[in-house]
Formats: sequence, C-alpha cells, structure tokens
Amino acid sequence: MNHVLAADIGGTNIRATVVTEQGELQQQLRSQIDLGDRKLTEDALIERLATFFSGILNDKPDIKAVGIGFPGFFIGDTGVLVASPNLPNLHHVALAEKLSHELNVAVHIQNDALCAAIGEQTYGAGKGVRNLLHVTLGTGVGGGLILDDVPYTGEGGMAMELGHLRVAYDNAARVCGCGGSGCVEAYASATAISARYAEVTGAQLDTRQIYERAHHNQRDAINIIESAGHYLGIAIAQSIKLLDIKTVTISGGLTGAWLLLYPAIMTSLDAELIPPLKGKIKVHRSILDDNAGIFGAAAIARVKQ
Repeated sequence: MNHVLAADIGGTNIRATVVTEQGELQQQLRSQIDLGDRKLTEDALIERLATFFSGILNDKPDIKAVGIGFPGFFIGDTGVLVASPNLPNLHHVALAEKLSHELNVAVHIQNDALCAAIGEQTYGAGKGVRNLLHVTLGTGVGGGLILDDVPYTGEGGMAMELGHLRVAYDNAARVCGCGGSGCVEAYASATAISARYAEVTGAQLDTRQIYERAHHNQRDAINIIESAGHYLGIAIAQSIKLLDIKTVTISGGLTGAWLLLYPAIMTSLDAELIPPLKGKIKVHRSILDDNAGIFGAAAIARVKQ
C-alpha cells in the first residue's frame, strides 16, 4: 500500500485523513488545536502537533509519510517555517525535520494555500494544466501558484499573498488584519463579509446564513456577496496581468455562494484586464469541496516517498 497521512491545519483545528494512492480519503479525523496563542513557543507547537499525529500513526504502522498544509511561510520544499502571521514568536523553525524526528516518519510541510493549489492541480479542477492560480476563501483570503508544473513559493516563501493585494484606495478603505488598508481580504473573506453584514443590518451571521438570506432575495445579503466578488475579481486581474495565467481555481467555504459570487468575479475581472486577456481567463470552483488542502498535502508527501 502507498497510503499517506495528510493534514490541513487551521488556526483552531486540524483535519487529517489517510489518502490512498488512488486519491481516496479514508478515516477523516478532526481535533481542536489553538494556534491563535501569539505567545506559542517552538517547543510547544511541536509538542501539540506530535501528540496529535502520533495518536493516529500508532494505529497505522504502514504509514511512512505525512504531508501537512500549515498557515505559514516556508522556504521552498525544505519544511523550514520562516514565519507565521499568527505566531510571531516563531522564526526559521525546521518544522518538518523536528516533527519527523518526533514521529519517526518522513514529514513534508508546505503553506496551506499552496497545498490547496497543488491539490487542485493534482486531483481537482486544475488537473492537467501547467500554470494555475489558486485562491482560498475562508477566514482570510490566500493564494497558491503553480508555474510550469512547479509550486512557486518565492525567495522567502511569501509568494502569492493574494489576500493582501490592495483593491481599494479611498479614505474609506477598510482596515485589514495585516495592518494595511484596502486589502482584498478586508472585503472578500468570510470574516469581512460577516462584519460588513453586521454593520449594515445589525445581525451577526456567518457566511452560510448570509448566503441563505441572499438565496431568499434579501437585498443586503446579495449586495455584500456581490461586492466581495467584485473586489476578488480586481485582485485576480492584478495577478493575471503580472503572471499571464489563464486558469484560476477557487476553494473554501465561501464558494457555497458561487451562483452570486462567480458572475461578480467575472464582470470585475474582465473590466480590469487588458484587452488581449479579456474573455481568455477560466475561473473554476473547486471540485474538491474543502479538501483541496488535504489532497495537496497528500501529493507533497507522496512525491517525496
């Protein structure tokens, strides 16, 4: 058997599953983990992760490789964590190597959004293309890039921070969690949509509930989702004008509002592109549901076996 253990790590939880060589998911597991503690040390992080993974591996001695998507910046495919936005104490941590030592199996780690791009190109809506821009829509907005069939991380692991492309410049530009203003993440993330809806209506709802209201023709909900698509289209257009990539895939919980989101993205995208690119870009919703990162983590583990 050529099965691997793949995991997608968020700020508050881990999802892990065994992935077969045929791309089938087996025995999915979830666990709470607090990576929002800005005082978290390197040793504490490794202990928390090792405890979770060892609990699975102890029951599966045939698993020889683990792939992980992690919210941070990594140098190439070295597994060295340069930095993580929510973990300011951590710098240049040999995370893959240290976890491999603790677990006694090969461990491979990459940025979570880039893992999603790898998963989409390997198993999903981007399968068969050599160049792919992938966008993740969740609590934040992330991006992953495949160039000429190779995942691209940049010189310092920070390539395709699409969520922090600036899409608004006026005095009313919304403040982003990065400290800047006007970033697409401040307009098109699940967090931003919920916050905007609360400002307009006074109701605290998640994006699924907001989409349900939009589905029932509530105008405020429709406007806010379409506005998110508008700003996302601007950010994608900026990326395409720089990279000249024709295929875009989008994953994450917000794609549940695709019927409203997609037309807004495409209208904005074509308005922002230069003439030779207009009408040439294909934007696809992920066909992997919320498992693009899991599949990407499996792919990086399998390549290294």
